[in-house]
Amino acid sequence: SESLLDTYPHRMGGHCGSSAMRDLMEWSGLGFDGPPNEGLVFALGGALSLTYVRTDALVPPLYLVGRGPDFEMDLPRRLGATVEVRSTDDPQLGWDLVRDELDRGRPALVWAEIAELPYLRVQLRMSRHDIVIVGYDSDAEIAYVADNDRVEIQQVPFDALARARRSMTFPEPTRHTLFRIDWPEALPSIAVVAAEAFAQSAACMRAPAGSTIAGPVEHSGTHGIDAALALSSDVVLWHELPSDVLEVHLFSLGAFIEKAGTGGGLFRRLLACGCDEIARLTGDAATSDLARDAHRAAAAWTSVAQAAVHKGSTAATRLDHVIEAAAVLTDTESSLATSLDSAARSLRSAV
Repeated sequence: SESLLDTYPHRMGGHCGSSAMRDLMEWSGLGFDGPPNEGLVFALGGALSLTYVRTDALVPPLYLVGRGPDFEMDLPRRLGATVEVRSTDDPQLGWDLVRDELDRGRPALVWAEIAELPYLRVQLRMSRHDIVIVGYDSDAEIAYVADNDRVEIQQVPFDALARARRSMTFPEPTRHTLFRIDWPEALPSIAVVAAEAFAQSAACMRAPAGSTIAGPVEHSGTHGIDAALALSSDVVLWHELPSDVLEVHLFSLGAFIEKAGTGGGLFRRLLACGCDEIARLTGDAATSDLARDAHRAAAAWTSVAQAAVHKGSTAATRLDHVIEAAAVLTDTESSLATSLDSAARSLRSAV
């Protein structure tokens, strides 16, 4: 594990999952034209999605997310890796699994509750935060953690790490989950990988099935293009909220779009950057069009976030601007799904 501290290529990123996978791919010596950037990794994961939940059972009382639930498995498998997901309610076994990976010279990708990670200093609880453990000191009882939100490798006490890995909070228990990934020696065709990823993202936007990152589809709000419509309709009713409650809603809306590990624009900016790179590598015109629509979608979501948190305006005025900005989201997301389908077909026809 000491050698990993010197060799693991950690950099900050916009999203915990795609930045961790970017670093893991670089550590494994994999890339299509040099080490991959985070946007490319996100786009190839096929993880684009949309889920909107508003319920008093949550604090804050709404949840908005733009990625699907299985990125950490879908991306490596699409690239030809094997992935074994190990979960346990036994904290000692959970740590043993991590230590075994490190002792074999392999970084350990795990879930952690953000509120239990001392270096993040946040109150919001979210259990499915990806971190990579790259070393440990048994005498000092310290684990060394790479996190997309920090430039430097972080030192986390064993007891804090154990709490973060046994969280029971939203959206699901962490259960000491570890992703054991065996990467391939070489990558498949980027056109093939991208076509599969784009098709998966389009399907998630049109008719999500099974589970979302917030839970089963039938029990976790609205999804895909319907979620954009639900949000744009719901914000009109926020004028009925007490002013202090409205402030919480507006702040939360802005945070979920721009600040909550989304890479900006509710993950759409990451997708756009990835599509720019895929278009460059393949020369595919439909993927260039997709990149344009993804940039447009990112800008639309960012406009909503900026309206929600604009300084110097009353909550009521900010809400008016949110309503105006959100009115375009359904059409923007629908166009994005159409472009994802078109790029998938175009790349498949060129293979």
